[in-house]
Amino acid sequence: MNAYTEGPQDPGRKPSPSPGRRAFCRSLLAGAVSALLARRLRSQEAPTTATLRPSADREVPADYVGLSYETMQLADPSFFAPDNLDLIALFKSLSPRGVLRIGGNSSEFCWWQTKPDQQAPPEPHSAGHDENWMPHTLTAIQPVAVDRLAGFLDATGWKAIHGLNLGTGTPARAAGEAAYVAKTLGSRLLYFQIGNEPEFYRDANNRLRSPDWDFEKYLAQWASFARAVIGQVPDARFGGPDVGSDGSLVMRFAEEAPKLLPGRIVACTGHYYAEGPPDSPNVTVARLLAPDPRIDRDLPRVIESAHRAGITYRMTEGNSCYRGGKPGMSNAFCSALWAADYMLKLASFGCVGVNFHGGGSKQIRASLGGHLPGESLEPGAAAIAKEGSFYTPIAGSREAGFKARPVFYGMKLAGLLAGGRMRTVALNAPQADATAYAADMQNGETRMVVINKDSSIDLPVRIASAHGVKLWRLEAPNLTATTGVALAAAPIDTVSPWAPKREEHIPSDGGFVTLNVTAASAIALFADRHLAS
Repeated sequence: MNAYTEGPQDPGRKPSPSPGRRAFCRSLLAGAVSALLARRLRSQEAPTTATLRPSADREVPADYVGLSYETMQLADPSFFAPDNLDLIALFKSLSPRGVLRIGGNSSEFCWWQTKPDQQAPPEPHSAGHDENWMPHTLTAIQPVAVDRLAGFLDATGWKAIHGLNLGTGTPARAAGEAAYVAKTLGSRLLYFQIGNEPEFYRDANNRLRSPDWDFEKYLAQWASFARAVIGQVPDARFGGPDVGSDGSLVMRFAEEAPKLLPGRIVACTGHYYAEGPPDSPNVTVARLLAPDPRIDRDLPRVIESAHRAGITYRMTEGNSCYRGGKPGMSNAFCSALWAADYMLKLASFGCVGVNFHGGGSKQIRASLGGHLPGESLEPGAAAIAKEGSFYTPIAGSREAGFKARPVFYGMKLAGLLAGGRMRTVALNAPQADATAYAADMQNGETRMVVINKDSSIDLPVRIASAHGVKLWRLEAPNLTATTGVALAAAPIDTVSPWAPKREEHIPSDGGFVTLNVTAASAIALFADRHLAS
């Protein structure tokens, strides 16, 4: 989880005087249809057109949607458990085939305790340093947590990526943990990751390695851990390097790691936080929603390096703002529009999945060395933090119940295109802060998502279609609303399975369907037949 200031190597960071965090992804869009977008101001300006291009051959995996939690969360075996019915309901509502990633800062400070009387390893040298933004103590993870995680995954239909401790661990301890995880999770386990944001191990605020730590030393240690795991898990598969920001290291890993362990590497992985730190005045809603011109330049190179190696790229940890998120932004409706746009841009580049980080404030605060800067930023922030970290898609606890935060709605909207084949179109609407994406689904349906991030402009949309369409709206009172969010007029809760309450049916008129995307909202459009380019 991000806790550091990036240097100029950060691939795709938004230009800013603030110490903003990494960005790996944003693409222009995908649309299956011919569309006309108009900017409707009080002055009634002329329409702006969208120009269509041929279809793209890019599939969105069915398990594209994912969540990421700290390894420390496993210290409470009742959390990811088959009887945690409210949490299971929200996971299933988010995606019927998602991916849960276990990792984060705390993965480097968790140890595998196989017996109650087993002695803990020595405390890390970071302990007691208040300025350190990593955990200050070790956390024991017991086999019962993995047993219950297996039942949780069975109940949700999800699979898992499991992180192993490279920072303070040993090859033998990692191998023992991996053996139990692989045996218990079975086919629910996608692959292991070893280490979390290893490029920061040498930082003064991290203290996991000496100042001469570099990629060569990392890869050698990583390989020694991987070989130990293979010794106990003969069919083990791996992803990495799970870096915090430096895309060049992802490309090096994709090129070099498969040579060390042929046939074992199935994915390269990296993190993305759009903004941060939360206590910077430069971190605003406007910046969160603004496009980043460096994304289009850098992410294709990362994904192409993965493809050359015969592996995939997944964004395994990220969110709107690092260090736990910013109140009034990370827990507000703007995060839903940002999340939907971000996820679909990644999909249009060929990324195979996105895992947004979250969890309780207790776990996030501990993973940041006792810090959660968002708590002091505004009145009521501490009360919000009691429900969960500011950026978490799912807030709450077993005792108080769970609920979907706004970012959850954006993830669900983006997930409507999972399992489809993306279609591309160039949107020529420079005065409109809008994006659009579409995919042909296996059932013959075309789905389209249009996101209007502008708080004052409605967008009339004209789509070439000989048949009518169905429409869902993602809406809230305004961009900074933390309540009142609804998809198809229906809130997402744990009381009953989510179902749309309001579906608009718009007929074709002269070969076109005309609709309006109101300011600060998004739509999902469903055409019951594949639409021609």
